[in-house]
Amino acid sequence: MTSTHSRIAPPEFGALMSPAHPSEEARRLLALRRSTSADLLTGPGPDDQTIDAIVEMAARVPDHRKIFPFRFIVLQGSARARMGEVLAERFAATSMDAPPERVETERRRFLRAPVVIVVVARIDPAHKTPEWEQALTNGAVCQTVLLAASAYGFAANWLTEWYGYDDGVMKALGLKAGERISGFVYVGTAKEAPRERQRPIMREIVTRM
Repeated sequence: MTSTHSRIAPPEFGALMSPAHPSEEARRLLALRRSTSADLLTGPGPDDQTIDAIVEMAARVPDHRKIFPFRFIVLQGSARARMGEVLAERFAATSMDAPPERVETERRRFLRAPVVIVVVARIDPAHKTPEWEQALTNGAVCQTVLLAASAYGFAANWLTEWYGYDDGVMKALGLKAGERISGFVYVGTAKEAPRERQRPIMREIVTRM
């Protein structure tokens, strides 16, 4: 794995911050960001320093009352294959008539990219911050992982798929009671360029009052 940029050190707590960061490069990233299918990813992926920077950026999302209703699990190296065995076992157990080749596909799920960042929602229903706001924060975390990965020069894809909702998979990942998976973000290098996707007709989804 290779690192493309150094980590940007955060300011000290309480330091004055700029309210905006005008940047044509940032505008271009936001306008042209495109997910790359996990099936089209390969190495190299980000090294540990870059992964740390990506998740640190993702942890900076809007978060009402700063309760951090999320955490990260990073799958890389042999951990991807070990978790793949869990996927194969769980899929075979819940899909008894599945052909062997389909089970093998599940076994290789996490090998599609050199790094898989799991975003775990740890929403506290007893907290005065509404659960919906905590869930929105988790979505923002996943999106920011995509943006940060792109800013570091890597392609990425945010998925959940069946294993994001499987109790056995969540247990194997070490999720605690009440935790859920917000997404698996696959990060690596694109084997081929993704194509432009359909965009919404903005006048149909924007109302000015």
